[in-house]
Amino acid sequence: MSKTVVYDVQVVFGDCDPAGIVFFPNFSRWMDASSLNFFVQCGVLPWRELVKTTGIIGTPLLEIHTKFSRPATYGETLQIHTNVEEWRSKVFIHRHIVKRGDVLICEGTETRAFCQRVPGDPDRIQAIAVPPDIKALCL
Repeated sequence: MSKTVVYDVQVVFGDCDPAGIVFFPNFSRWMDASSLNFFVQCGVLPWRELVKTTGIIGTPLLEIHTKFSRPATYGETLQIHTNVEEWRSKVFIHRHIVKRGDVLICEGTETRAFCQRVPGDPDRIQAIAVPPDIKALCL
């Protein structure tokens, strides 16, 4: 397990479909933003800084699962509670619980990997072992 960080989202009209319900891909967009926010709030340097010092370009998404419980609409504020559910050797599982106050809207998991560019082939990236210093900041 890890720390839990909360990321607030203001739902605006453009986030919704014609029925006024948040269009489902927006939840993926907000979970992605919450993933980055998690690391920033834990004290990890921004990716643009890490690439200079460690070669880490970020944590690309490998797999995603989302379960929807209730709709959301514009004018609402949602809270995305994010933590690392599981650390593996080269990947981690980010868990996101999206709420409107105490009401569960949806929950999802993302499998991500810390990646660097492949030496000698900068067009390709490769997963690396989860950096122990970054993991320690997140616990």
